[in-house]
Amino acid sequence: MKALISGAGVAGPTLAFWLVRHGWQVTLVERAAGLRSGGNPVDVRGPAVAVAERMGILPRLRAAATHASAMRVLDPRGRPIARIAMPSRGGEVEIPRSDLATILAGAVRDDAELILDDTITAMRQEPGGVEVTFEKAAPRRFDLVIGADGLHSTVRRLAFGPESRFVRPIGLGVATVPLGEPAENPDEVLLFNTPGRLVSIHPARGSAVAAFIFRSERISREGLAAAYARSGWRVPALLKLAVGSDELFLDPVSRVSLPRWSSGRVTLLGDAASSLSLLGDGSTLAMTAAHTLAQALAGSPGRLEEALRGYETEHRKLVMPKQRRVGLAAGMLVPATRLGLTTRNVAARWMGRAA
Repeated sequence: MKALISGAGVAGPTLAFWLVRHGWQVTLVERAAGLRSGGNPVDVRGPAVAVAERMGILPRLRAAATHASAMRVLDPRGRPIARIAMPSRGGEVEIPRSDLATILAGAVRDDAELILDDTITAMRQEPGGVEVTFEKAAPRRFDLVIGADGLHSTVRRLAFGPESRFVRPIGLGVATVPLGEPAENPDEVLLFNTPGRLVSIHPARGSAVAAFIFRSERISREGLAAAYARSGWRVPALLKLAVGSDELFLDPVSRVSLPRWSSGRVTLLGDAASSLSLLGDGSTLAMTAAHTLAQALAGSPGRLEEALRGYETEHRKLVMPKQRRVGLAAGMLVPATRLGLTTRNVAARWMGRAA
């Protein structure tokens, strides 16, 4: 059986690893020209820790982990009001996302074909397979195509229809930019809020990362600048860097919702199927979903439709509660009102003293 996985981020290489071990021939195609290190920190926790351990990569993840051990909450004037410890539970790891993706790709590099700087442009399902056309490579036929290509999935668009049918912005924007220098304190994440806005500085590993999460319907560089125009603390300098940076990542926070994740011999994985994570567990869900899909395919040889249905049924049990709690997560991170911010800060002080 031959599988094509679109996307060499987190879900794609994890799935490739397990499919190869179940006897599949796997090709990974990635739009980017190369894999890079660093990036925004993400978490590998809960069931994903066991997946990483079984893959034999947990020591490498821990070696590349960030050193952040606490969050320091600042008041609207930038003064510290609480320090909340970030205890590790169940062997969880916080790691720059690109480092995680690079380690995952390395685990399967010798066993799967990796095509960089290319993308799928068309798919035609036929009895027994999918004929795939690429932007650069010659057309090829696969038994199964998996879209692990993120929120703005090409595979989802080709198989299910335009993005506007399934992707719903929730009224929050997120922007991140590397600062190009280490944080003053490599052990602390700084959180600065004003009503409807958050700025954080994460020490990451080596080069710190600034993140902006803000309530707005206008998610653009201009909208970002307008949202933080009157903010204090270090925000003016951070905003100037972000708006002028070629490395700025900026996107609406969106909920992906589809009635089904599979259509014939095409299925979706990770953010392409069910994006929405505000608390760092998107990578955990992606790795867990990849393992669940591989196990379903191995457990139903020759019964592709049954396997895909079983994968979706099982993984939706993890995803749906998190999608339903997005409002709560947004309220914790970015309180919309001064009263909400005051209440959150009181809770932060209590948590800091209780730790």
